[in-house]
Amino acid sequence: MTLTSPEIGKVSQKDPVATVGDQRLDLGSAGLALYADAPLSAPEPGVEHAVVVIHGTLRNADVYFAGMKEAKRMAGPAGRRSLVVAPQLLARVDLETHGLLASGLAWWSLDGWKHGGLSDSAPAISSFAAIDRVLDHLADRSRYPDLRSVVVAGHSAGGQIGHRYAVLGSADEKLAKLGIALTHIVANPSAYLYLTPERPAGGGFAVPDAGACPDYDVYKYGLAKLPAHLGADLAELRTRYARRRVAFLLGEADNDPNHPQLDRTCLAMAQGPNRYDRGLAFHAYERFLFGEEIAARHSLSTVPGVGHDNARMFQSAQGLALLFP
Repeated sequence: MTLTSPEIGKVSQKDPVATVGDQRLDLGSAGLALYADAPLSAPEPGVEHAVVVIHGTLRNADVYFAGMKEAKRMAGPAGRRSLVVAPQLLARVDLETHGLLASGLAWWSLDGWKHGGLSDSAPAISSFAAIDRVLDHLADRSRYPDLRSVVVAGHSAGGQIGHRYAVLGSADEKLAKLGIALTHIVANPSAYLYLTPERPAGGGFAVPDAGACPDYDVYKYGLAKLPAHLGADLAELRTRYARRRVAFLLGEADNDPNHPQLDRTCLAMAQGPNRYDRGLAFHAYERFLFGEEIAARHSLSTVPGVGHDNARMFQSAQGLALLFP
């Protein structure tokens, strides 16, 4: 069985989510809603691998959770000692609709969570810090003494935050010290976080004429004007990112230049005409920036015949090989 959930339809990111995650993690002064296929409040010895799946623009963590649980089943023996966790980065409309505004759950603006923005709820918490908290929980050896690897996987808007987190997050080195390997799977995002001002040009890369789009390199599309809470040493960010494990997963049919949820701002169009071409271009850009040796840590897999559909991407042979190695 394949569960499909394309990121299209009449539902808008302005609409409330159908359900709110039934588990909670403490963010310090706020809470994070999530789903998991085992209680996060209890130790889980025997779990050797974890998949943290990040929802798309609709914040429908329940759909992504169901699709990833099916992927785990399809993975057979590789999935049996695995845990699936789906955090939910909520908006105010979600809490209002479900009577949870006074619950202490954190919430972000409709777009702010996608790029590590600070929550609109008080106290202000970055959505990257929320992902950090999930990974900190998994790294607790008193709960998961046998954990050896973690994947953070995001599709569409989840791929956007996933790629930005791969550059700007702080968990990789912490987990490595505990003997836990972290891999970032970036699937079909609308845009990537470029690390220098160059963009695709004539089969290569060059600094474009910014006259028609002066902010093309401003964060969240590039590192210019990076918010202070996300970092300052750009050279170190680039070096650290190159050391991390990143897997790009692209649907070969996700090539519609007029897809209703495709970012068509000039800032995104500077990266390519559609999601598939933007992904190929960014993978080539990494080789331009870091050299061919980057292939040892950053990989590219493509899925024939699949468009903008998170379940079909993650349940493909290519997706399963990355998610449940």
